[in-house]
Amino acid sequence: MNKAIHTQKAPAAIGSYSQAVQAGQTLYISGQIPVDATTGKFAGEDIAVQTRQALTNIGYILHEAGFDYADVVKTTVLLQNMGDFSTMNEVYKQFFTQPYPARAAFQVAALPKGALVEIEAVAVRD
Repeated sequence: MNKAIHTQKAPAAIGSYSQAVQAGQTLYISGQIPVDATTGKFAGEDIAVQTRQALTNIGYILHEAGFDYADVVKTTVLLQNMGDFSTMNEVYKQFFTQPYPARAAFQVAALPKGALVEIEAVAVRD
């Protein structure tokens, strides 16, 4: 049975989707942009701050469902500018430990609300 996951600590969905859906022992987290749920605004304007906020939002959703960053097995990173990859990666490494999740990263034409980064994740609990 699929269960929608929602936390007030992460920004509300801005469309017809859930922050995350748990299917059995797997959690599918929708793409998170760097919006601070307490202010409704971007946490900052640079890629490092925005990456940190997107991953923090993922953490809030993980914890709401009883998961942790160590349970994340796959992420997808969408960047407005692939030139930001190295900086994003430095922040990303602060949230995950080895074995790191599998990951894909893409440059896209645009992201919601003009974000510089959006990150989605899949987590599996033993």
